[in-house]
Amino acid sequence: MKFLPRPATALALALVAVAPATNATAAAQPREESDRPYFYEPPAQLPAHNGDMIRSERSAFYLDALKVVPVKADVRRVMYRTTDRAGKPIAVTGTVLTPQTPHAGPRPLVAFAPGTQGLADKCAPSRQLPEGTEYEGLPVKNLLDQGFGVVVTDYEGLGTPGTHTYMTRAAQGRAVLDSLRAAQRLPGTGMPAEGPVAVYGYSQGGGASAAAAELAPTYAPELDLKGAVVGAPPADLDAVAANLDGSAYGAFFTYSLSGLGAAYDIDVDSYLNWHGKQVTADLRDNQCTTQALAKYPFLNSRFLTADGRPLTERLKRAPWKEVVADQRLGKRGPAVPVLLSHSRNDDVIPFRVGEQLGKDWCALGTKVKFSPNRVVGHILATAATSNEAAPWLKDRFAGRAAPSTC
Repeated sequence: MKFLPRPATALALALVAVAPATNATAAAQPREESDRPYFYEPPAQLPAHNGDMIRSERSAFYLDALKVVPVKADVRRVMYRTTDRAGKPIAVTGTVLTPQTPHAGPRPLVAFAPGTQGLADKCAPSRQLPEGTEYEGLPVKNLLDQGFGVVVTDYEGLGTPGTHTYMTRAAQGRAVLDSLRAAQRLPGTGMPAEGPVAVYGYSQGGGASAAAAELAPTYAPELDLKGAVVGAPPADLDAVAANLDGSAYGAFFTYSLSGLGAAYDIDVDSYLNWHGKQVTADLRDNQCTTQALAKYPFLNSRFLTADGRPLTERLKRAPWKEVVADQRLGKRGPAVPVLLSHSRNDDVIPFRVGEQLGKDWCALGTKVKFSPNRVVGHILATAATSNEAAPWLKDRFAGRAAPSTC
């Protein structure tokens, strides 16, 4: 999960996220009534293999909503095949970005797993990047500046039909790995089909990057994965939920319930009162990150439930106890080196969560560089991860020995 820290809350409440619009260039096709642009409507028949490309189109990448600061790169919006938590084939969208500068040798490719965007279709990074409203634009640009190709997944249900399965470990990890396959199979990018790759993410993206690294040996063994950058990962959802509910970021706890409920076919509304149903529907259908923080600060789940008890209590009982346990990271060891970054002053995802994940991976034989910092607040620590990631990834792609703090 990606959240704004308390020092930035006042600023966040003053902002209103711009609802991104997409000008799809694909030919118009008859379809049922929907506000979703044609590009995001999956075909009736999906291709045969995970990572297979369904469609692509030219796009753009701006760092500002006025569109005066373009990022120089070849930008393609894509739709590709992946699988959901249960292994069902689905279509997801994303963005493939290739630097315009030449690169000696095979160009490395990094899968950027985005942090919390929201649940509404308009929040998809592939819609926000061309509108200049993607708040993780600078970390993406930093990777492009290193000469790396970058692919940014939208995850399941973000842009495409259905609810975004927010915080669902398997679905997020698979979407990240299949985005690498899709980017390698996209003609005209100059990235080789069997070239070196890595995964990168912070917060929700850190969890997705971690999940991808854990799943890679069995789900995508053919990828030449060189390493994983994992920033502030929500590795233990019990601990994260307890920290969020009733805080300035309480809306994101509600995001998690909607996302996990969709992934595991649980009717979240059955636990809610009228107000809770209204808030949950609004967060699911309308509010991106900044909008949610502005509209629902200090959201406490006990005011949303039919029985007046906080939803964190539900996490301790079936079916939620099993669902939360299924998202736990650290039960599987990545087969590649990991840079694990976390601030001791993280006010969203407790530092002990990232620290424990590092210990768990070390015990499983993974080479981990655990890199704590003291940056104040979750959002500000994003830059610390980004700045350290660039040289670390360069060393992995160069074949240098990875450092370890295990």
